[in-house]
Amino acid sequence: MSILDAVRSVLFVHAHPDDETIGTGGLIAHLASRGIRITLVTATRGERGEVIVGPLSNLAGTAALAEERERELERAARTLGVHDCFWLGEVPVRAPGLPERRYRDSGMEWIRSGLAGPAADSEEDALARAPLDEVTTDLVAVLQHVQPSLVISYDATGGYGHPDHVRVHDAALAASRALAISYAEILDTPTADAEWFDFETQRATVVAALRCHASQLSVDGDDIVHSGGQRQPIRPSIGLRLR
Repeated sequence: MSILDAVRSVLFVHAHPDDETIGTGGLIAHLASRGIRITLVTATRGERGEVIVGPLSNLAGTAALAEERERELERAARTLGVHDCFWLGEVPVRAPGLPERRYRDSGMEWIRSGLAGPAADSEEDALARAPLDEVTTDLVAVLQHVQPSLVISYDATGGYGHPDHVRVHDAALAASRALAISYAEILDTPTADAEWFDFETQRATVVAALRCHASQLSVDGDDIVHSGGQRQPIRPSIGLRLR
């Protein structure tokens, strides 16, 4: 039996705009094509993201970058077939009785190739510095609101160690367990204990969604080119492992 059998609705939880497309774009597009309702929660606006050289370069380090990334996410989500997009800390992704808050991008530093760690200069309102209990109760609120069949987010490493990804994993897993909702973690490569899905038929949709995130990346053939020049293969396929 597949993890995706009998699911009626799925909640994806991601840390920054563009993570939804880079990490799970093929899966989202596939589920949407099956008529499954998709809800996306994004934790931060990616305020600390670098900007690729070009028409949007002047946004780097300004408040306008967050606004642009909101628009980019809206366009990408629409392209993929997402039904509802919410921001962590805002109703309905906020614990009842608490004032809304805006979780900020925590930033990161490379420890070594492929592995990131916390930035030394993260701000007080950074997601990674927020109490885990607060982030968890925010996600419990949206789970109660949406009542999905399945929650999908990162594994314990956040994929590559970004502190925001790790915080999202910890909180999303805890919230899912609190409400006895299935949680599946994202894997980039096949493993013996995971289910692998081939979504190459969704490549064109993923590429179109990636192009929506023009402040952060460009598409060159079968590769994503990030703002720092790093190249990453476009991977519509994905592994999922229940926790």
